[in-house]
Amino acid sequence: MRTKNKYILGLWSVVQVELWLFSTGCANKGIGPQGGPKDTIPPVITKMSVPNGARNVKDKSISIQFNEFILLEGSTDNIMISPPQQRPPEIKAVGKKIEIEFQEDLKDSTTYTIDFGNQIVDNNEKNSYKDFTYSFSTGNQIDSLEIYGQLINAADLNPISGVIIGLQEDLTDSAFSGKPFTRIGRTNTEGEFSIKNIKAGSYRLYALMEQSKDYCYQPGEGLAFQEELVTPYINVRTETDTIYLKDTLDADGHAIPDSVITAEYYYYEPSELLLRFFKEDRQRHYFQRALRKDAHCIQLIFGSPQDSMPRLIALRLEGDSLQQDSLWVDVMKHCIVQSNAKKDTISLWLTDSCAIRMDSIRLAMTYMKSDSLLNLVPQTDTILAIYRAPRINERTKKILEQKRLKTGLAIKTNASGKFNHFDTLCIQTPTPILQFEQDNMHLQIKKDTLWKDVAFQLALRDSTAMNLQIIADLRPNEEYQLLVDSGAIKDIYHMTSKTDKYSIKIRPKEDYATLTVFVSPFVDNAYIQLLNANDQPIRTLKAEKNGTLFSFIDPGIHYMRLFIDEDSNGKWTTGDWSKHRQPESVYYSHKKLNLRANWTFEETFDWQSIPLLLQKPSAIRKDMGTEKK
Repeated sequence: MRTKNKYILGLWSVVQVELWLFSTGCANKGIGPQGGPKDTIPPVITKMSVPNGARNVKDKSISIQFNEFILLEGSTDNIMISPPQQRPPEIKAVGKKIEIEFQEDLKDSTTYTIDFGNQIVDNNEKNSYKDFTYSFSTGNQIDSLEIYGQLINAADLNPISGVIIGLQEDLTDSAFSGKPFTRIGRTNTEGEFSIKNIKAGSYRLYALMEQSKDYCYQPGEGLAFQEELVTPYINVRTETDTIYLKDTLDADGHAIPDSVITAEYYYYEPSELLLRFFKEDRQRHYFQRALRKDAHCIQLIFGSPQDSMPRLIALRLEGDSLQQDSLWVDVMKHCIVQSNAKKDTISLWLTDSCAIRMDSIRLAMTYMKSDSLLNLVPQTDTILAIYRAPRINERTKKILEQKRLKTGLAIKTNASGKFNHFDTLCIQTPTPILQFEQDNMHLQIKKDTLWKDVAFQLALRDSTAMNLQIIADLRPNEEYQLLVDSGAIKDIYHMTSKTDKYSIKIRPKEDYATLTVFVSPFVDNAYIQLLNANDQPIRTLKAEKNGTLFSFIDPGIHYMRLFIDEDSNGKWTTGDWSKHRQPESVYYSHKKLNLRANWTFEETFDWQSIPLLLQKPSAIRKDMGTEKK
């Protein structure tokens, strides 16, 4: 029997191991510092207490003898054992032996597989005994089927290493979260995986970013699943090969055929499975901590965005117990409450002078917290917010206060000498704004040597009340200035802005590139994302049938990807296991775009011309598994 690739019969692998045992000699490394060539020969197995491929095994203790001292490189957690064990066997290197001690009773009529990968190395040069897989059966036959595939991140097609791939013989949905996998494998740095020694039958196929190490899905863990059942089998194909004369070429330098042979080849199938990994939108809601860097502000930091504001009650300590503070029960009446853009941080800006002077503030906070199934339930925590004032003398304190009053409300803007005309000019304050006066601000354009007023509107940018946006028609290649008069902006502590001036130079149109993208074949619900050199989206536009126009692009290296907006919400949507919904499909253009200033480009994005796994350019392709570690 001949084999053509890695998908070969398991029995043939066993035969190869046995031939290796008899045909390979020991490496003579000499004694003492004799010099000579570096040892590059990996360790060699000389004896097994239970032979590889043995049947009717009952012994829970197994030893594998090598011809030299060996080590296990890395953590034993990286050694894959199928079926997965709730109590992993103890595996250790002792001298020239690997000792395996199972901590659980062996199941009847079950094939056990221990995949060491490349972790067995010799003690001196760390030469690896590569891709070593050891298997045995407690029944009278070895299960020998295998499957192969690849896992990619659904959002960006990157491979992810270190993810558990599992087969489940129980085909019900509840088994994914209620029963350990039947057989498992793990992805490598290319996202590739294999599962070996599978019994004939049909299975569900899953991927799981294990956190609990129970080989079952827990809410919040990353996952992938395949809708169709996986049925492993051996594919026998008759193929023809041409045999060429050795070291003989014709007058044109081509090899000369000698004979043609026809033979049967055996392949494990399926061998090109594809799983798209995702994390569900459902996030775990929990409270992290309270910060009080300044006397007048308490920050409540949560582990995920909050859908609603918490209920807060002030407490005071009486003896050994906490009581409601009768003078300050309703916290909301004594502070301004704001959330950040992500809604995972809530700031309490204290407006009561007595509260500001308190070193310690105790609060009872009732909020929505996730239970073990990610359902939101009310939770009440007691919070202690402490302000530790810097230790300074009265003279220094007085100087700092005078400096603060002289400086006034410190404001910042995004004004610059290279401002995009399509951006919004903004003013940012360190504390919430109480009021602003548009009449005390002036936006002016430079004409020759004169400055002329420009019409604009002033409005709060968001709910934080710490950002003002100046809405105006800013023209390319023009010079502007923003004048802020004294008292134009006042914060909730009645600090006011001082007189200041900010210069703005609008970039000319010639600084930018223009790109028109034609989607082929066109789909009405496609969105195109223009990416920077770090694979980050800088612009997202709905695909237009007559070409999608990206204007005013900064010159440089760019890439493109496309997603199919199946739910028509205008953004990429991840998967949902409870609804058996796969993440929305993502495709990459394989081209690297070098967009130049003052140039107009046209590109056709043919999202079906190249197989999905080959689409993403290598320059921006990376293993996502290294990021999670």
